[in-house]
Amino acid sequence: MKDLLKTNCFDVQEIMIIVGSCLKSMQPKAFNELEKISNNIYDVCLEKEHLNMVVTKIIGMLAREKVKKIIFATVDKSPHCVQLHYIIKELENAIDISKIKIVNYVAVDNELIEIPLRVIGLSKNLARLKEELESWKDS
Repeated sequence: MKDLLKTNCFDVQEIMIIVGSCLKSMQPKAFNELEKISNNIYDVCLEKEHLNMVVTKIIGMLAREKVKKIIFATVDKSPHCVQLHYIIKELENAIDISKIKIVNYVAVDNELIEIPLRVIGLSKNLARLKEELESWKDS
């Protein structure tokens, strides 16, 4: 595993996996599943690093046009790690990522659970999420 912010922007492959740095120790079996996909795994701790630094670094890496797929994976319920999943929107605002497949996972009980982009978007918009939950309750 490589430290995302200490990695050269040219050191990228077609698949890029970005994980919260605690994933390997807290959910080792889930981490092993990611290793089966690719050994090109970068870790970052958003308790230590600012989100904007991480976004800027990833933009530099994607600008090399080698990456075809990015996987973001974190432990579930972490208020810091959840920010990794929000990076997608920041990337979309900065560069064209339409040709890059993006997948998001959270690890729960050592299992990877895929999280749809819509869920990530709703989690950033608490007022809209409240409305959605109320409409489900009324159904």
